[in-house]
Amino acid sequence: MNPILQAQQNHKSIRQYQDKAIEASLLIELIKSAQGAASSSFIQAYSLVQVTTPENRAKIAALAGGQKWVESAAEFLVICADLTRVEQCSLEQGLGKLEGNTEHFIAATTDATFMAQNLMLGAESVGLGAVFIGGIRNDPAQVAELLNLPDQVYPIFGLCLGYPDAKPDLKPRLPVDVILHKDRYDASRCVEDVKAYDAQMQAYYQSRGDNQKSSNWSEQTANAVQKKKREHMLNFLQNRGFLNR
Repeated sequence: MNPILQAQQNHKSIRQYQDKAIEASLLIELIKSAQGAASSSFIQAYSLVQVTTPENRAKIAALAGGQKWVESAAEFLVICADLTRVEQCSLEQGLGKLEGNTEHFIAATTDATFMAQNLMLGAESVGLGAVFIGGIRNDPAQVAELLNLPDQVYPIFGLCLGYPDAKPDLKPRLPVDVILHKDRYDASRCVEDVKAYDAQMQAYYQSRGDNQKSSNWSEQTANAVQKKKREHMLNFLQNRGFLNR
């Protein structure tokens, strides 16, 4: 198989890391490669904050719900949607300040996410492991203050990078025929598709080498979305200059 396709299909979230540093030159090269990701109208509306001090790592780990791998990973980056440079361009061209348009929020968020996925894939291609940390959105205001983020910038998620010290089992993804629709979306399949995938995931959870449990995809997914609504996010984003129009 093509090595890029193989790497994409073999992705595993890594939360245990060796006590081994990542060469600074390698990290820079990975970020350069990540910048090859697609960008909406080439606005490149993202920034990364490399968090190096143990004190700040510990604070973020606690804010994210006690995710200790934020502290133990060789590198921890906070991926941010960033419209500050875009606004500067607009001011220089006489088109005024940004007004918090929803379209601009979507463009910045997708730009940053495309870049971050490229960064993770690149890291995995050279033997590193990684995991995204959405838990920083538990208290994004404190994270923003800790990292000195200005208006027009918000932290989307964190990224742990390091040399793996674990070999977790590969989770089976939804079958392609579940997510691929031809010409028209077929909602009639949903109930049976979820039921079949629940059975597959329940078998996976019960058979994996570590952390066996009795659960399925529906249970995990419902808890993930209904118990993590983070209703503070809209107010936080609007105070930062996003989603006001």
